[in-house]
Amino acid sequence: MFSTQTISLIQATVPVLQLQGEAITQHFYRLMFEHHPEVKGFFNEAHQASGTQARALAGAVLAYAAHIDRLDEIAGALPRIIQKHAALGVLPEHYPIVGRCLLQAIKEVLGDAATDEIIAAWGEAYQALADLLIAAEEQVYADNAARDGGWRGERVFRIARRVAESELITSFYLEPVDQGPLLAFAPGQYLTLLLSIDGQPLRRNYSLSDAPGKPWYRISVKREANGRVSNWLHDHATVGTELRVLPPCGDFVLAPTADTQRPLLLVTGGVGITPAISMLEAAAPTGRPIRFIHAARHGGLHAFRHRVDELAAAHANVEVLYIYDQPRPGDTPHATGVVTTDLLADHLPADRDVDLYFLGPKPFMQSVYGSGLALGVAPDRLRYEFFGPLEDLKAAA
Repeated sequence: MFSTQTISLIQATVPVLQLQGEAITQHFYRLMFEHHPEVKGFFNEAHQASGTQARALAGAVLAYAAHIDRLDEIAGALPRIIQKHAALGVLPEHYPIVGRCLLQAIKEVLGDAATDEIIAAWGEAYQALADLLIAAEEQVYADNAARDGGWRGERVFRIARRVAESELITSFYLEPVDQGPLLAFAPGQYLTLLLSIDGQPLRRNYSLSDAPGKPWYRISVKREANGRVSNWLHDHATVGTELRVLPPCGDFVLAPTADTQRPLLLVTGGVGITPAISMLEAAAPTGRPIRFIHAARHGGLHAFRHRVDELAAAHANVEVLYIYDQPRPGDTPHATGVVTTDLLADHLPADRDVDLYFLGPKPFMQSVYGSGLALGVAPDRLRYEFFGPLEDLKAAA
């Protein structure tokens, strides 16, 4: 794919990327937002402020450089990137902006070490990756538009109903203004809302929290302390409010399996329950053995308990366990504390042949990931959606 010289030049930058990668990506974002403020709405301010976005990009750039001569080894990361880009509506005209700013950041941070030859090699490597992603994302857009109920770009939905699921989480039921059919989604996928708040364009992903096949899409949004979009939705989005929506995307989905007897373990914390409830709705009627474990601070913050209890009562294959670490008087969890390795061990089959899906706050995910590996669950059976460098998740292991 690349010449021997290009590969050699890219590989020569690996040591400096290990040291300066995050400085480069932080500078890259500053350059891009300063010179191209029109793309700022594609990025989450909270992730920018915390530095997780810069660290994640630095890790991706380093991985690309380190594997430039054997890209097939990192091909498994591409579907998630493609789905994220398609969910946000990334278009071919955005790639030159990113490319110019990234090369400028490399040059300005590394100084004289970034020779013209190295910048040219990185320009070639970036364009090859951009071309691959552009083609793959176009395929996603075309497939979504061609399917029954599908569309490309924005579609206007109206809030038909809103329901408080807990003290912090509210569900919004979205129906298309055009009254047309809805694109089927896979349990675990999410929608992207396009909003303008105080004149600033913003894009946010929210998991679809209901079963597929309904005449609406449901998203369930947690009010975050400093969340611009979540607070706007809670405070201003009422029945009748219209929202611009991009088609469902995401690769953290309930994977089809020919082995309907392989146990499914869904482990969630806090708002991480939102994609899992969709998975549970889809899997419960199949007869597959399911353990549903949910951790919350207390009963007031436990969303969807009534619905999960209904599914467990209707399907003998579904068993549930709720664990609260700060229960209030009158709460009725099955256990108090947190999800531990010992607790997970009690719900795993002896042969560890299980599909373990987990989602929640970062420390929760680190703990469950480490416990899963320690208990002998195969890494490819540990399934999750994690924002940030995967090294942050795997540190616990």
